[in-house]
Amino acid sequence: MRRLPMTTSFSFTLLLTATFWTLLLTTTFWTLSYGFVRPTLLQLQSLSGSGNYLTKEELWFDQTLDHFSPYDHRRFPLRYYEFLDYFRPSDGPIFLKICGESACPGIANDYLSVLAKKFGAALVSPEHRYYGNSSPFKSHTTENLKYLSSKQALFDLAVFRQFYQESLNVKLNKTKENPWFIFGVSYSGAMSAWFRLKFPHLTCGSLASSAVVQAVYNFPEFDQQIGESAGPECKAALQETTRLVEGRLATNGKAVKALFGATQLDIEGDFLYFLADAAVVAFQYGNPDKLCSPLVQAKNNGEDLVDAYAKYVKEYYVGSFGADVETYNQKHLKNTSVSGGSSDRLWWFQVCTEVAYFQVAPANDSIRSSKVDTRYHLDLCKNVFGEGVYPDVVATNIYYGGKKIAGSKIVFTNGSQDPWRHASKQTSSPDMPSYIINCHNCGHGTDLRGCPQFPLTLEGNSQNCSNPDAVNKVRQQLVEHIDLWLSECHESDV
Repeated sequence: MRRLPMTTSFSFTLLLTATFWTLLLTTTFWTLSYGFVRPTLLQLQSLSGSGNYLTKEELWFDQTLDHFSPYDHRRFPLRYYEFLDYFRPSDGPIFLKICGESACPGIANDYLSVLAKKFGAALVSPEHRYYGNSSPFKSHTTENLKYLSSKQALFDLAVFRQFYQESLNVKLNKTKENPWFIFGVSYSGAMSAWFRLKFPHLTCGSLASSAVVQAVYNFPEFDQQIGESAGPECKAALQETTRLVEGRLATNGKAVKALFGATQLDIEGDFLYFLADAAVVAFQYGNPDKLCSPLVQAKNNGEDLVDAYAKYVKEYYVGSFGADVETYNQKHLKNTSVSGGSSDRLWWFQVCTEVAYFQVAPANDSIRSSKVDTRYHLDLCKNVFGEGVYPDVVATNIYYGGKKIAGSKIVFTNGSQDPWRHASKQTSSPDMPSYIINCHNCGHGTDLRGCPQFPLTLEGNSQNCSNPDAVNKVRQQLVEHIDLWLSECHESDV
């Protein structure tokens, strides 16, 4: 569907009437939010097989551009999905799956579909503003990106929630609200927690899976977790590979970049960031052996580690996983056109203005190159977006609370091998339980995605997790919390 032109004024009543018949005639739903190595077109196409999506049918809602201005009445079309096959209209809950920092082509058939069936829930999922087909502008200049923030996006969710509930009430000829529960993974996991924090009256609770609620300026713990997850042998092989690559860059940079199929990365830091991320995804998404087995074998056999790593990068990271080298190219990030590659620029804008998560090399014993440092990240922000753009992580953490988030009825879950868990809440507090899922291939969003976390495991099946019992135990606790908090919502409405 073509993106509609932005309107300058639109009453909510008229919006409700205009969209009502679409809701009546559609029974669809969607979900997908991978981590900060965002899904590429190839990855999204790999999901398009039979059964991978519950729905891919698009619905549209006119969203407010600036929720914080009483004078700006501009709106833009925001894409969303719904799936009603399991919905119990009389009293069933509505599960809202937040789509994060990528385009949303539909609702993936992960463990949330199992939960929806169990609770008789409707599933709805709005696309994040600016991403995919939900951009307010025809160009993503830095000036036009000023409305791209987690704060604006949270109000998008609140307004959408009200719109959808009122539409449903008209459809079913009722006045009582359904209980709502919010779900998210990674950045959208943080959004799920923040939504419950800021709008506790609009949801019975939230699941914050691998939720990066702590904005972090320098984040060396990320690299340290990669070393811990890799184990001594694989970590040593990765560190030696980094040293060898740095040496070859100094003598014949063009040749080593060509070996990895990345000659377009003129900036050395971009190339080294690309190589670091290639290792990250193996642990983040539950495929550690894809990387460690061939690399350790090459080291033990006295083979060229750089060649072995280049083979992994080209065959797995770029090939099977579908990473795009251009994602790391600052020339690409400066491209302001609205296209399939826009997500890269959009997420870096959020990184450079709100949350940072600068994955810098630790001072000692690092895996990634020490050249991936704070200065590299700050230079990228300035080069791509211009002067004066920097991440105010102090303000972000004051606004949301970071790991000291003062919310309630939020479940936090993290995989033991996931480097992002160090920006999440890993300690339980009253009314906010936190669970670590411990297993060899438990990474980003294991509770909803199963193992591995890439490619898609239908219904989040846990049988391929090295410790399925660990995953199933946390899922059972999650079900108990959802059941309790939904019942408390019902009781409060009586």
